[in-house]
Amino acid sequence: MDVVNGKTYVETHKKVKTILVSQPKPERSPYYELEKKYELQIDWIPFIQVEVLTAKDFRKQRIRPDEYSSVIFMSKNSIDHFFTVCEEMRVKMSQETKYFCLTDAVANYLQKFIVYRKRKVFSGERSIQDLKPYLMKHKDKEKFLLPCSNLGAKQITSVLDEYGLTYQEAIMYNVVSSDLSHLKDIYYDIIAFFSPLEIEALYENFPDFEQKATRIAVFGQSALKAVLDRGLYPNIKAPEPETPSMTMALEKYLQVSNKE
Repeated sequence: MDVVNGKTYVETHKKVKTILVSQPKPERSPYYELEKKYELQIDWIPFIQVEVLTAKDFRKQRIRPDEYSSVIFMSKNSIDHFFTVCEEMRVKMSQETKYFCLTDAVANYLQKFIVYRKRKVFSGERSIQDLKPYLMKHKDKEKFLLPCSNLGAKQITSVLDEYGLTYQEAIMYNVVSSDLSHLKDIYYDIIAFFSPLEIEALYENFPDFEQKATRIAVFGQSALKAVLDRGLYPNIKAPEPETPSMTMALEKYLQVSNKE
């Protein structure tokens, strides 16, 4: 028994037949194994989408990417849109430009767009703090550009401010809620969320949404906070010590709810 915002919830572990994942459908995924093993129907419907920012709209920010000697990339999205805007503006980045990437996966993706040399590409494991040694080493020599969405990057910029770096945010793409009107009369046993934006998209589309018997699966602390702020009950949470991924958390729940 749990109490959330004054409401009492008792987990009944009713059998699960349908799951809605609020993200695009991947080519390969451990979700497919869950679907087969527990005879589920798993639907993939992205609750948020990325819109391209045209060069015309970007110019309104009065920013020229080639005036910056270093670029900080948070995601593959930021890389895609950065180089798209550069191409449309006919801007060529110097071969000496340094790139700071949040993860190895982001750094490897960068190879699609530049000649990769380790002396100018730096990567962390998963957070901006991982890049601190590299950022501080170049603190007094570089002007940093931070490509981001219309939502900004407060978690990143607060750290850059703390480090005393000279940087400029540059909006390269817009993140907006998807049109989910086709879901109005569709019921799912579980809805899986991965970001606060997906929770906001749910309520933008359905202001009167009530959880009722739907179980909420949530990944990450920021998404969890958004769920609780809306008065929803998080039945399934990840990452946890025993369930570091969403699929592992779902399976742990399914082992009880769908036990024969």
